[in-house]
Amino acid sequence: MRRRTFVQTTMAALGSVLWVGCETQVDDTRTWLMPEEGQPHKRTWMAFATDADIWGADLVPEVQRNLATIATTIARYEPVAMLVRPDELPLAQRLIGTANVELIPTDLDDLWMRDTGPVFVRSGSAKAGVDLNFNGWGDKQPHRADAKVAEFVTGRAGSETRHTDLILEGGALEVDGEGTAIITESCVLNANRNPGWTKRDVEEELAYLFGITKVIWLPGIAGEDITDGHTDFYARFTGPGVVVAGLDNDPESFDYDVTRRHLDILRTATDVHGRPLRVEVLTGPSTVREQFGNDDFAAGYINFYVCNGAVIAPEFGDPAADAATAATLTRLFPGREVVQINIDGIAAGGGGIHCTTQQEPVD
Repeated sequence: MRRRTFVQTTMAALGSVLWVGCETQVDDTRTWLMPEEGQPHKRTWMAFATDADIWGADLVPEVQRNLATIATTIARYEPVAMLVRPDELPLAQRLIGTANVELIPTDLDDLWMRDTGPVFVRSGSAKAGVDLNFNGWGDKQPHRADAKVAEFVTGRAGSETRHTDLILEGGALEVDGEGTAIITESCVLNANRNPGWTKRDVEEELAYLFGITKVIWLPGIAGEDITDGHTDFYARFTGPGVVVAGLDNDPESFDYDVTRRHLDILRTATDVHGRPLRVEVLTGPSTVREQFGNDDFAAGYINFYVCNGAVIAPEFGDPAADAATAATLTRLFPGREVVQINIDGIAAGGGGIHCTTQQEPVD
């Protein structure tokens, strides 16, 4: 097994990271579990970083506005901690300017906190962040700074860091909080991340790291987007036993066939308790606004984010599809307000709301 047996404990002190222990072998016999996203959060983590070499100079201002919109919308429901490049701190302060968003200067490559940040887990009253060894989605993008984000965030959160040899991103991992996960083969079994790993290897490591004992494997699709087909653009748990999945009705889209294959698999799948899944469908928009529409535009509704008391979801300017999404999410998340926002700049870069966020559960 490739698992490391080392745990590093980090704590935040006076705004900096203080090392309490390092690379010391421990007998970690605790059972850890990754909470479902809808369970109570202490805060949401985000990153404010926009590089013209990655995004293009014309798109950068809109992406920055989108990040500010996401952060201030979430901040109505729970605290937000946003990492910011030091040279972009004044801009972030102007765009965001709310007491419920803490801006934390640090070095960054890009904004995708779902993938670069730690995945938080719990064991009784203990909380830890798992560092999944971000490698730029298989070395597709520079990631020197982003490879350090997981450890930095865990330190600021005052939690210990758990390590693994598995290379993965948070967007590839969808859980129900009871031991069931949905994973895409195209991402986690890709040679650009985990060469030589088998499904059994991955499942054993996921059980150790996250308490996952039942994995529903979706094929995904490799090479069409930078993530090689992250789960959080295809299927999401809205609660134990209930999954909402995307359907792409554009015959020209690379997701047309794969979303249908995913629905077939999910409709015959069971969770960790042996219950058949109840599968709901969110159909993508038929049209999007022209200003930022391009071949990379991520026009799907599955990449929503669940925070305390609300579901933050995209709208794309298709009145019928936007309204249908709001109605479905309202039904699936009773007691939460569904808030739809325009994130066209981020979508033009192939991402969504969920991609920009990482939840930290309550202590």
